[in-house]
Amino acid sequence: MHELVIAPFLDDFYVLRPGRNGGLKIPYRKYAELRQAVAAGLPVPGWLARAAREAWQLDLSERQAAGVLLARSVSPLAYGRASYELNLGCNYDCKMCYLGLKKFEGLAWDDRVLVLEAMRNAGVVWCQLTGGEPMIDRLFVPVYEHAWDLGMMLDVLTNGSRLASPLVLDSLTKRRPHKVTLSLYGATADTYDGLTQRRGAFRRFMRGLRAAIEAELPLDLSLIITKDNVHEVEQMQGLADRFGLRYREYSAISPTIRGGAESLPSQSPEYLTNRRPFTGCDAGHTSFHVDPLGRASICKIGREPNILLHIEGADGLKRLGAIADQLLKRQGGCTGCTLAGNCATCMPLAALYRKAQAPLATYCQHRERSPNAG
Repeated sequence: MHELVIAPFLDDFYVLRPGRNGGLKIPYRKYAELRQAVAAGLPVPGWLARAAREAWQLDLSERQAAGVLLARSVSPLAYGRASYELNLGCNYDCKMCYLGLKKFEGLAWDDRVLVLEAMRNAGVVWCQLTGGEPMIDRLFVPVYEHAWDLGMMLDVLTNGSRLASPLVLDSLTKRRPHKVTLSLYGATADTYDGLTQRRGAFRRFMRGLRAAIEAELPLDLSLIITKDNVHEVEQMQGLADRFGLRYREYSAISPTIRGGAESLPSQSPEYLTNRRPFTGCDAGHTSFHVDPLGRASICKIGREPNILLHIEGADGLKRLGAIADQLLKRQGGCTGCTLAGNCATCMPLAALYRKAQAPLATYCQHRERSPNAG
């Protein structure tokens, strides 16, 4: 297995080490030199051996480049990041889940390989594996390992319930992820189990958390704040601090991916705060999303139109930029809005809120003043 990845990323070139932060930005001539060293069976160049020792305490002296380096090819496409939902199924039934009906469905193995290789061919270096709960997918381990073997830096989003599984833990230990992000739904069993509607969920989370820490996996926490656990926010922060983990708070509850309103009652009113103005994003241009059936879209919110990635391959992604430009235009009730310059909600998300008939106060600066605005 490789220890370093030599990767083009957008307009730059990097040397990356799976499972470790940071990277070495290199000029094209050194990228070309490393590719040549791998192809010709040459030793690791001295400058890289010195840099790897300084950056990661990794000794590459007198080692063959082909044995330790994976040299990614330059892609004619401009994609550097992607997310891949392995399955919409989940072993929890969280009240605020944005997935709505959680169907256990996904592609067969051969088609998943085509999806991953199309992502690689499109230039994807940073890949987020998510769900549903990705680790309950029967093909999670082979998908994870194949993506890793293709030279992707992997971020796994999980509820942690299967993180202590020997099969999963062995895979993540041998092929280290860039990051594992665990969702935290409460600081006590009563609150956590109540929100997930699964008895024993908090116990499984803590077992997975401790197993990952013992394995020295790179961890982050996502603190999911709802009206059911808002009274434990400080305790959730304290749990992260106790284990020395970075965390981010997520408190804006969105409609389901099909515009359902069933998730919205979980919103904590005191955490319905003003977000930064939406000034655009790279969705569809340098990043994209793939759902369990291989449908590539601009992001997790703007899911239609989409492209069957396992059928069309990376070339199909050439249409995503135009799709993104159309989806992000102000449309419907937002056309001509005088507050558009300060709006914090992108158009695909606004469309879901409107479909869910959500109160304007949850996503629009017009609040309730005009029933036709937002």
